[in-house]
Amino acid sequence: MKLNLDADIDLAQRLADAAGAAIRPFFRSGVASERKEDASPVTLADQAAEEAMRAILRVERPDDTIIGEEYGITAGTSGRSWVLDPIDGTAGFLAGRAIFGTLIALVIEGWPVLGVIDQPIAGERWVGASGRKTTFNGQPVSTRRCRELSDATIATTGPHYFSDHEGEHFMGLAAKTDYRRMVMGGDCYNYAMLASGHLDIVCEAGLKLHDWAALVPVVEGAGGLMCDWNGDPLHAGSTGHVLALGDPARQDDAVEALACNHDHQHGHHHEH
Repeated sequence: MKLNLDADIDLAQRLADAAGAAIRPFFRSGVASERKEDASPVTLADQAAEEAMRAILRVERPDDTIIGEEYGITAGTSGRSWVLDPIDGTAGFLAGRAIFGTLIALVIEGWPVLGVIDQPIAGERWVGASGRKTTFNGQPVSTRRCRELSDATIATTGPHYFSDHEGEHFMGLAAKTDYRRMVMGGDCYNYAMLASGHLDIVCEAGLKLHDWAALVPVVEGAGGLMCDWNGDPLHAGSTGHVLALGDPARQDDAVEALACNHDHQHGHHHEH
Protein backbone atom coordinates (compact mmCIF):
# COMPACT_ATOMS: atom_id res chain seq x y z
CA MET A 1 0.00 0.00 0.00
CA LYS A 2 1.26 3.47 -0.86
CA LEU A 3 1.06 5.56 2.28
CA ASN A 4 1.35 9.30 2.55
CA LEU A 5 3.20 9.54 5.83
CA ASP A 6 4.19 13.24 5.67
CA ALA A 7 1.84 14.34 8.46
CA ASP A 8 2.74 11.31 10.57
CA ILE A 9 6.48 11.92 10.17
CA ASP A 10 5.97 15.54 11.21
CA LEU A 11 3.98 14.39 14.23
CA ALA A 12 6.56 11.75 15.19
CA GLN A 13 9.30 14.41 15.10
CA ARG A 14 7.25 16.61 17.45
CA LEU A 15 6.69 13.63 19.75
CA ALA A 16 10.46 13.08 19.85
CA ASP A 17 11.04 16.79 20.61
CA ALA A 18 8.57 16.62 23.51
CA ALA A 19 10.09 13.40 24.89
CA GLY A 20 13.61 14.84 24.70
CA ALA A 21 12.59 17.99 26.55
CA ALA A 22 11.08 15.84 29.30
CA ILE A 23 14.12 13.52 29.55
CA ARG A 24 17.05 15.95 29.49
CA PRO A 25 16.63 17.41 33.01
CA PHE A 26 16.86 13.91 34.53
CA PHE A 27 19.98 12.71 32.68
CA ARG A 28 23.02 12.50 35.01
CA SER A 29 20.90 14.21 37.67
CA GLY A 30 21.84 11.76 40.43
CA VAL A 31 19.44 10.01 42.76
CA ALA A 32 16.46 12.04 43.97
CA SER A 33 16.96 10.86 47.56
CA GLU A 34 18.34 8.00 49.60
CA ARG A 35 14.93 6.54 50.35
CA LYS A 36 14.18 3.27 48.58
CA GLU A 37 10.61 4.17 47.63
CA ASP A 38 11.66 7.28 45.69
CA ALA A 39 11.60 6.82 41.94
CA SER A 40 14.97 6.76 40.17
CA PRO A 41 15.80 9.46 37.59
CA VAL A 42 15.22 7.00 34.77
CA THR A 43 11.72 6.14 36.04
CA LEU A 44 10.80 9.80 36.35
CA ALA A 45 12.23 10.58 32.91
CA ASP A 46 10.48 7.56 31.34
CA GLN A 47 7.11 8.56 32.77
CA ALA A 48 7.45 12.26 31.97
CA ALA A 49 8.47 11.55 28.39
CA GLU A 50 5.65 9.09 27.74
CA GLU A 51 3.10 11.46 29.30
CA ALA A 52 4.35 14.28 27.05
CA MET A 53 3.98 12.11 23.93
CA ARG A 54 0.55 10.79 24.95
CA ALA A 55 -0.73 14.33 25.58
CA ILE A 56 0.07 15.29 21.97
CA LEU A 57 -1.41 12.08 20.53
CA ARG A 58 -4.65 12.45 22.52
CA VAL A 59 -5.21 15.82 20.87
CA GLU A 60 -3.95 15.11 17.35
CA ARG A 61 -4.75 11.39 16.86
CA PRO A 62 -7.68 10.66 19.22
CA ASP A 63 -8.75 7.58 17.21
CA ASP A 64 -5.32 5.90 17.14
CA THR A 65 -4.24 3.24 19.62
CA ILE A 66 -1.30 4.11 21.88
CA ILE A 67 0.97 1.32 23.13
CA GLY A 68 3.53 2.60 25.60
CA GLU A 69 6.14 0.86 27.69
CA GLU A 70 5.20 2.78 30.85
CA TYR A 71 1.41 3.17 30.66
CA GLY A 72 0.26 0.25 28.54
CA ILE A 73 -2.44 0.32 25.88
CA THR A 74 -5.01 3.00 25.16
CA ALA A 75 -7.28 1.39 22.57
CA GLY A 76 -8.34 3.29 19.46
CA THR A 77 -10.57 2.54 16.49
CA SER A 78 -8.45 3.52 13.48
CA GLY A 79 -6.36 0.36 13.04
CA ARG A 80 -3.26 2.50 13.57
CA SER A 81 -1.06 2.20 16.68
CA TRP A 82 1.62 4.53 18.01
CA VAL A 83 4.19 2.42 19.85
CA LEU A 84 6.31 4.36 22.33
CA ASP A 85 9.41 3.46 24.33
CA PRO A 86 10.44 6.71 26.01
CA ILE A 87 13.85 5.43 27.19
CA ASP A 88 15.18 2.34 25.46
CA GLY A 89 18.43 1.52 27.27
CA THR A 90 17.65 2.39 30.89
CA ALA A 91 20.89 0.83 32.19
CA GLY A 92 22.88 3.08 29.86
CA PHE A 93 20.84 6.10 30.95
CA LEU A 94 21.53 5.36 34.62
CA ALA A 95 25.24 4.90 33.86
CA GLY A 96 25.30 8.38 32.31
CA ARG A 97 25.88 7.06 28.79
CA ALA A 98 24.21 9.00 25.97
CA ILE A 99 23.42 5.92 23.91
CA PHE A 100 19.86 5.34 25.11
CA GLY A 101 17.05 6.40 22.78
CA THR A 102 13.43 7.39 22.54
CA LEU A 103 11.65 5.02 20.17
CA ILE A 104 8.49 6.07 18.33
CA ALA A 105 6.77 3.81 15.80
CA LEU A 106 3.57 3.90 13.79
CA VAL A 107 2.24 0.37 13.30
CA ILE A 108 -0.59 -0.32 10.85
CA GLU A 109 -2.31 -3.72 10.96
CA GLY A 110 0.63 -5.17 12.86
CA TRP A 111 3.36 -3.85 10.53
CA PRO A 112 5.67 -0.95 11.43
CA VAL A 113 5.56 1.73 8.70
CA LEU A 114 7.32 4.63 10.45
CA GLY A 115 10.07 4.71 13.06
CA VAL A 116 12.10 7.31 14.93
CA ILE A 117 15.23 6.65 17.02
CA ASP A 118 16.03 9.83 18.94
CA GLN A 119 19.06 10.45 21.16
CA PRO A 120 18.10 13.67 22.98
CA ILE A 121 21.43 14.35 24.71
CA ALA A 122 23.65 14.12 21.61
CA GLY A 123 20.94 15.63 19.40
CA GLU A 124 20.86 12.66 17.04
CA ARG A 125 17.72 11.52 15.26
CA TRP A 126 17.09 8.76 12.73
CA VAL A 127 13.77 8.74 10.87
CA GLY A 128 12.62 5.84 8.71
CA ALA A 129 9.36 5.33 6.85
CA SER A 130 7.96 2.91 4.26
CA GLY A 131 9.07 3.75 0.76
CA ARG A 132 11.55 6.44 1.86
CA LYS A 133 15.23 6.75 2.49
CA THR A 134 16.17 6.80 6.18
CA THR A 135 17.59 10.11 7.37
CA PHE A 136 19.98 11.03 10.17
CA ASN A 137 19.41 14.64 11.25
CA GLY A 138 17.79 15.26 7.87
CA GLN A 139 20.51 13.69 5.69
CA PRO A 140 20.05 10.30 3.99
CA VAL A 141 22.07 7.40 5.42
CA SER A 142 22.90 3.94 4.11
CA THR A 143 23.99 0.64 5.58
CA ARG A 144 27.28 -0.78 4.35
CA ARG A 145 27.83 -3.88 2.25
CA CYS A 146 29.41 -6.95 3.85
CA ARG A 147 31.00 -9.56 1.59
CA GLU A 148 30.99 -12.42 4.09
CA LEU A 149 30.14 -13.13 7.69
CA SER A 150 33.83 -13.27 8.65
CA ASP A 151 34.05 -9.54 7.77
CA ALA A 152 30.99 -8.63 9.83
CA THR A 153 30.95 -6.61 13.05
CA ILE A 154 28.17 -7.88 15.32
CA ALA A 155 26.52 -6.16 18.28
CA THR A 156 24.14 -7.21 21.05
CA THR A 157 23.03 -5.48 24.22
CA GLY A 158 24.41 -8.20 26.48
CA PRO A 159 24.73 -11.93 27.19
CA HIS A 160 22.40 -11.72 30.18
CA TYR A 161 19.45 -11.10 27.85
CA PHE A 162 19.77 -14.56 26.30
CA SER A 163 18.64 -17.84 27.82
CA ASP A 164 21.41 -20.47 27.76
CA HIS A 165 19.74 -21.99 24.73
CA GLU A 166 19.48 -18.65 22.91
CA GLY A 167 23.05 -17.83 23.90
CA GLU A 168 24.32 -20.95 22.13
CA HIS A 169 22.54 -19.89 18.95
CA PHE A 170 23.89 -16.34 19.25
CA MET A 171 27.45 -17.62 19.74
CA GLY A 172 27.01 -19.87 16.71
CA LEU A 173 26.51 -16.69 14.68
CA ALA A 174 29.01 -14.50 16.57
CA ALA A 175 31.79 -17.08 16.15
CA LYS A 176 31.48 -16.75 12.36
CA THR A 177 31.83 -12.94 12.46
CA ASP A 178 34.88 -10.81 13.22
CA TYR A 179 34.20 -11.17 16.89
CA ARG A 180 37.34 -9.39 18.06
CA ARG A 181 35.26 -6.32 17.15
CA MET A 182 32.03 -7.56 18.74
CA VAL A 183 30.14 -4.76 20.52
CA MET A 184 28.26 -5.25 23.81
CA GLY A 185 25.74 -2.79 25.18
CA GLY A 186 23.89 -0.14 23.23
CA ASP A 187 20.24 -1.19 22.94
CA CYS A 188 18.54 0.76 20.12
CA TYR A 189 21.72 2.73 19.37
CA ASN A 190 23.25 -0.34 17.71
CA TYR A 191 20.47 -0.40 15.12
CA ALA A 192 21.02 3.30 14.44
CA MET A 193 24.74 2.63 13.96
CA LEU A 194 23.90 -0.24 11.60
CA ALA A 195 21.61 2.08 9.60
CA SER A 196 24.43 4.65 9.38
CA GLY A 197 26.92 2.03 8.13
CA HIS A 198 29.09 1.47 11.24
CA LEU A 199 27.93 -2.07 12.17
CA ASP A 200 26.87 -5.10 10.11
CA ILE A 201 24.70 -7.30 12.35
CA VAL A 202 22.64 -6.84 15.51
CA CYS A 203 21.20 -9.96 17.11
CA GLU A 204 18.93 -10.00 20.18
CA ALA A 205 16.25 -12.00 21.96
CA GLY A 206 13.46 -11.14 24.36
CA LEU A 207 12.48 -7.90 22.62
CA LYS A 208 8.92 -6.61 22.95
CA LEU A 209 7.01 -4.72 20.26
CA HIS A 210 8.00 -1.34 21.77
CA ASP A 211 11.68 -2.39 21.68
CA TRP A 212 11.83 -3.18 17.97
CA ALA A 213 8.91 -1.60 16.05
CA ALA A 214 10.66 1.74 15.45
CA LEU A 215 13.89 0.04 14.40
CA VAL A 216 12.49 -1.77 11.35
CA PRO A 217 11.64 1.27 9.16
CA VAL A 218 14.96 2.93 10.13
CA VAL A 219 17.09 -0.12 9.23
CA GLU A 220 15.16 -1.08 6.09
CA GLY A 221 14.95 2.51 4.79
CA ALA A 222 18.76 2.62 4.98
CA GLY A 223 19.04 -0.50 2.81
CA GLY A 224 19.25 -3.09 5.59
CA LEU A 225 16.95 -5.92 6.60
CA MET A 226 15.28 -6.98 9.83
CA CYS A 227 13.79 -10.38 10.51
CA ASP A 228 13.36 -12.98 13.23
CA TRP A 229 15.90 -15.78 13.80
CA ASN A 230 14.14 -17.95 11.18
CA GLY A 231 14.46 -15.19 8.58
CA ASP A 232 10.77 -14.24 8.67
CA PRO A 233 9.63 -10.59 8.69
CA LEU A 234 8.86 -9.00 12.07
CA HIS A 235 5.23 -8.17 12.87
CA ALA A 236 3.20 -7.58 16.02
CA GLY A 237 2.97 -11.35 16.67
CA SER A 238 6.73 -12.02 16.48
CA THR A 239 8.48 -13.77 19.39
CA GLY A 240 11.11 -11.10 20.06
CA HIS A 241 14.07 -12.90 18.46
CA VAL A 242 15.46 -10.09 16.30
CA LEU A 243 18.16 -10.06 13.63
CA ALA A 244 19.23 -6.87 11.84
CA LEU A 245 21.53 -7.00 8.83
CA GLY A 246 23.18 -4.07 7.10
CA ASP A 247 23.60 -6.19 3.98
CA PRO A 248 20.49 -8.23 3.11
CA ALA A 249 22.71 -10.58 1.06
CA ARG A 250 24.01 -12.03 4.35
CA GLN A 251 20.55 -13.10 5.56
CA ASP A 252 20.79 -16.80 4.63
CA ASP A 253 24.32 -17.10 6.08
CA ALA A 254 23.25 -15.46 9.35
CA VAL A 255 20.06 -17.48 9.76
CA GLU A 256 21.98 -20.69 9.01
CA ALA A 257 24.68 -19.79 11.56
CA LEU A 258 22.03 -19.06 14.21
CA ALA A 259 20.50 -22.49 13.64
CA CYS A 260 23.92 -24.16 13.51
CA ASN A 261 23.79 -26.32 16.63
CA HIS A 262 21.37 -28.52 14.66
CA ASP A 263 18.49 -27.97 17.03
CA HIS A 264 15.81 -28.46 14.38
CA GLN A 265 12.98 -27.75 16.74
CA HIS A 266 14.18 -24.14 17.06
CA GLY A 267 16.00 -23.56 13.80
CA HIS A 268 13.62 -24.90 11.18
CA HIS A 269 15.00 -23.68 7.86
CA HIS A 270 12.62 -21.67 5.77
CA GLU A 271 12.32 -22.77 2.14
CA HIS A 272 12.72 -20.13 -0.53
